[in-house]
Amino acid sequence: MKRIVFILFLISVLTVKAQTPEEPQKRQITLVYGANSTKDEAQFPGALIFQKDDQRQVQFEHQGADLWCDIAVIYNKENRLRAIGNVRMQQGDSILLNSGRLDYDGETKLARAWENVDLTDGQMTLTTDTLYLDREKQISYYRTSGKVVDSVNVLTSIIGNYFMELKKVQFRDSVHIDNPDYIIDSEQLDYYRLSKNAYMYGPSTIVGEDYTIYCERGFYDTKIEQGYGVKNTKINYSDRIIEGDSVYFDKATSFASATNNIQVTDTINDGRIRAHYAEVYKELDSVFATKRAVAVSMVQQDSLYIHGDTLLVTGPAENRVMRAFRNAKFFKKDLSGKCDSIHSEEKTGLTQLIRNPILWNVDNQMTGDSIHLISNLETEALDSLKVIDNAFVIAFDTIGQQGYNQAKGKDLFGKFIDNELKIIDLVKNTEVIYYMYNDEDELIGIDKTICSKIRMLMANSDIEEITFFTNPDGDVFPEKDLPIESRKLKGFVWRGDERLMTKDDIFDEDDNNIELVKIRGIDAPVDIDTEEQERSGGKVPKKQLTKSKAVKPKRTQLKKVGS
Repeated sequence: MKRIVFILFLISVLTVKAQTPEEPQKRQITLVYGANSTKDEAQFPGALIFQKDDQRQVQFEHQGADLWCDIAVIYNKENRLRAIGNVRMQQGDSILLNSGRLDYDGETKLARAWENVDLTDGQMTLTTDTLYLDREKQISYYRTSGKVVDSVNVLTSIIGNYFMELKKVQFRDSVHIDNPDYIIDSEQLDYYRLSKNAYMYGPSTIVGEDYTIYCERGFYDTKIEQGYGVKNTKINYSDRIIEGDSVYFDKATSFASATNNIQVTDTINDGRIRAHYAEVYKELDSVFATKRAVAVSMVQQDSLYIHGDTLLVTGPAENRVMRAFRNAKFFKKDLSGKCDSIHSEEKTGLTQLIRNPILWNVDNQMTGDSIHLISNLETEALDSLKVIDNAFVIAFDTIGQQGYNQAKGKDLFGKFIDNELKIIDLVKNTEVIYYMYNDEDELIGIDKTICSKIRMLMANSDIEEITFFTNPDGDVFPEKDLPIESRKLKGFVWRGDERLMTKDDIFDEDDNNIELVKIRGIDAPVDIDTEEQERSGGKVPKKQLTKSKAVKPKRTQLKKVGS
């Protein structure tokens, strides 16, 4: 009796264990309707063949999915089937797959559909010649070209993966988006069907009505034409090209900005602005730049560099105005200077050095209350120079190496010929101290004269000839007869140590030590599904998260300055 009880106990234990296996049992594909069944062992060994009748198609069900077709070949032992003719597979209330033929494996829940395939979720339709549907992973994919159409865009690619829970399509190889307002071409693009947001990887181009964007990693909201790029990004925006590590664009506000290693090119006036932050307002025709900002333009085959803590360029191409604010400096091969601010107008050709200006024409130092440089409007070459009030010119005596040639007056007027300062006129209460040498560079004496006007003719930036006008009063003194303290005119200040010798001298220590903003997504991909979830307010399911982000540059307020 005890032996019988033990055997019954053992049987019960084994039965319980068999009912709770480690892996769930696979459910069989179930026939819902199949009026006519036949066999063809020669062509389909071990299979049952069902055909539709006059009332309805053949129908099967498998774990939440229904399938209809004209002809079905079912292999019960292997738990798989082949559907032929007007195939329709429905999963829940959302996914509907249509095709000419379909193979389905009940063990792996993997379907392969071909011949005029389309997949829809009610708001999007995917068409291709061959589509794979993995019901276990809730992914469908194609490898031989496909097209996705929704309410906004038509998207095509060679390879595509549709993540059904995320409602995201990953497009690969020859990706193209067609929209009435723009087109997008990309090497790789992830598209979220609900938000209509696109994330691009590899060489990508967006062409809108009045802009073209290129990037190799970026984001684009296809509904409102807003986005950014964070790798090799370039925007052709009206008559400007904007480049930078991170570039943001918004069509609705006609606004673009760039962060880190940026360059804004004026395609009409052939000028460039470089900085680490810039904003472009199309409607205001303005560019704002800061953080090591410099404007570069060509003046008779020579580059002119203008720097300020802030640069602002406003106005249409024919009447463009450039301003450099605070700690302004400029450098050209034979001309440089510094002041508090610089104001330059394209229409008049006038560049003003405002507040505490100083100018160096090669070795000649010029100062005054304000300094104006005037360009020829036709040739765009430097034409003339004005120093208004308290004009003072100083040059170190490079021969004797001990004194300074000096000239001062109320105002100074200079004339450039072939981009070289050739004539300098000083007017009203003029004074001169000049070291005179013979052909053997022997000091003849020191000329000290006052008069109403002085003209100096220059050659190679040295004084070649001086002419005194209207009752000059002075003499040439032997060196021993003119005391050291009498060899400097009143107001003399030599600032040779401030002279800009190279284009890099326009930047100070603060400019050179700027810490750049760290931009996510440049060096390595980040989790774009998480970013999309944040952007769409948590509407993206946390399941199926796949990988790859960028930073939208913070927009500052400058409209009042630019207006």
